[in-house]
Amino acid sequence: MDKKQKRSMTRGIILALLAIAIGYTVYASVTKDKVDVLQRGMDAPDFEVMDLEGNVHRLSDYKGQGVVLNFWGTWCEPCKREFPAIERQYKAFEEQGVHVLALNIAQSNLEVKNYVKNMGMTFPVAIDKTKSVMTAYNVTILPATILINSDGKVEQIITGEMSESQIVAHMESIKPE
Repeated sequence: MDKKQKRSMTRGIILALLAIAIGYTVYASVTKDKVDVLQRGMDAPDFEVMDLEGNVHRLSDYKGQGVVLNFWGTWCEPCKREFPAIERQYKAFEEQGVHVLALNIAQSNLEVKNYVKNMGMTFPVAIDKTKSVMTAYNVTILPATILINSDGKVEQIITGEMSESQIVAHMESIKPE
C-alpha cells in the first residue's frame, strides 16, 4: 500500500467515525426522556444529602418550614459575594422557621470544608457529589436559589446573585405563618 492509499483509508475511517458520532448525537437528542422543568407552584423534589458535619438532610424533613436551597461552587464569585448576607439572614430567620441548605456542586470535601470555614458559614452545607439534586432542580447556572414554602412547593427560582434586601424579601415570602 502506498502513502496515498493509506491516507485515503485513514481519512475514510475518520469520516465514518464522525458520521457515526453525529448520527448518535442526533438520535440521542431526539429520543431522550424529557425532564419536567421545575416551575413555581410545583412540588419541590425530595432528596437526601449529608452535610459536612455528617447530618442527613431530607427536604421532606423540613415540611411546615421554609427552605432556601442554594446551589453554589467555590469558584463562583457571585456565590462568594452573597454568602455573608445569606449567613446574616439565616441567623435572623432560622428561629422563624426559615432554613438555609447550601448544596455545593460536586467539589472535594477538603476544598468545600476550607471554603466554608473561611467564609464563616454556619448553616448546613452539603456536597451534591453525583449532581442528582442539581439535575432534579434543573440547575444549570450558579448561583441558583430555590425558595420552598412550608407546603413543600416551589415558591420562586432565582438564578444569579442576590442582594441582602432581596434575600430578606425572599425569606419573608417563605416564612411559615
